[in-house]
Amino acid sequence: MSLINIISKDFDIAENISESQLREVMVDAFAYLIDNDFPKLIQILYKADVDQYKLKELLETVGGSSSAEVIADAYIARQKAKIETWAKYSPKKD
Repeated sequence: MSLINIISKDFDIAENISESQLREVMVDAFAYLIDNDFPKLIQILYKADVDQYKLKELLETVGGSSSAEVIADAYIARQKAKIETWAKYSPKKD
C-alpha cells in the first residue's frame, strides 16, 4: 500500500501527486480543518494514530512553522511508519 492510498482514505488526493505536492496539499487541508472543522481534525489524527503527546510537544516547540505544517508533517510521518511496519511484518511474496 502506498502513502497516497492511505492518505486518500481521509482526503481527496490525486494519485499522481509528488511527495512535496502532497505535503502542500496536507498543510492546506489541516489549516482548513483547524479553522473550520476541529472535531474532524481530531478524528483524522486519532484514526491515523498520531501520538497526541508528541504532537502537542511539537506544536509547542517547533518555531517558524505553522500549526498546520507541524500537524501535516506528523500525520505524513505516522502514515509512512505504518507502511514500514506493514512491509516488515507482511508475508513475503515470491
